[in-house]
Amino acid sequence: MNSTALQLRARRAVPSIAAPIVAVALAALLCGVILAVSGHNPFSAYAEMFRFGTTEGSLLVAANKAVPLYLSALAVAVGFKMGLFNIGVEGQYAVAVVVAAAAGAQVNLFPPLHVAFIIVVAMLTGAAWATVPAVLKVTRNVSEVISTIMMNAIAAGTVAFLVNRWRDTSETQLIKTKPIGPSGWVGNLAQVSSAEKLSVFALIAAGLGAVMWVVINRTRFGFDLRMSGANPTAAAVSGVSPKAMTMKAMLISGAIAGTVGLPVLLSENIFHRYTQDFPTGLGYTGIAVALLGRNNPLGMAAGALLFGFLDRAGQGLQLVDVPPEIVTIMQGVVLLTAVIAYGVAERLGDVQMQRATARELTTGSEPNDRTAPEHMAAS
Repeated sequence: MNSTALQLRARRAVPSIAAPIVAVALAALLCGVILAVSGHNPFSAYAEMFRFGTTEGSLLVAANKAVPLYLSALAVAVGFKMGLFNIGVEGQYAVAVVVAAAAGAQVNLFPPLHVAFIIVVAMLTGAAWATVPAVLKVTRNVSEVISTIMMNAIAAGTVAFLVNRWRDTSETQLIKTKPIGPSGWVGNLAQVSSAEKLSVFALIAAGLGAVMWVVINRTRFGFDLRMSGANPTAAAVSGVSPKAMTMKAMLISGAIAGTVGLPVLLSENIFHRYTQDFPTGLGYTGIAVALLGRNNPLGMAAGALLFGFLDRAGQGLQLVDVPPEIVTIMQGVVLLTAVIAYGVAERLGDVQMQRATARELTTGSEPNDRTAPEHMAAS
């Protein structure tokens, strides 16, 4: 790659890096206006959020909250790379965690093997639940948006049925599955108190993100996946079946979605069983994290940590009599401003590319033809 191409890539990178920073700043400004209009001091509110959210214990809690959001974003991003919008992560992880909890409670294996067994069961269940919209997509061209939304509704009823069927009869207050034995728990990477720990699942999620990046960007399968989504006709002409890639993408997305509830299920001192108050909404929030991170593992990690931090730091707002719902508003505003900022960054990048190409043509030098394909593949 010549110096001109390097300079062009550097110029394109600046708006992309600046976009999320500008988005967060604009979100903070807009939410500050909302706080001021509602009669609260935005400076004291933000100061309390920062003070409460940056303690060592709060940072560990925020990181733990970010892990399932990151896994959810990875599942969504696989579909996005194929041009698919898998909104069914919510239902896929809900069914998967119930089945995994029930299966994990029935066995007592060597600790690493027990954990691996639960993870495999969850991934297979998530993939199986994603099979229905995948088949509808490739055989009847049913929009995966519609089918996955409907599967989420079916998942809610299925979860209620399964939990009631596999409930622990010794528990009378809440409907719960039987507890998973200690051999099925995961340990901690860091700990500051008995209640504030960083789960090993943070490392597992990071590894999964690294594997996803390598597969998508450095393998033939990943190239076929991206090109099938970008241009199905060209992919078919080159010998790649878009329908087969659609099935594979949906199943992989569903398998990753199956792991979303496992950090909560298997981490120490948390659940170890499925209960009626198990966290919900992680699948929908994962869509926002994937969009904020632009389907890049590092970008999604930053987005998940931001959402986890806001969720944790927002609890400190109660100390200054500020409604914690402002955090939900802030997360939505961050996503909205990020989408706008990314759109502006894309347009600025295209303008810079056009100007650089025009200069090369004007000076008589040969235009570099490698930048455009790289840009298309990255998108």
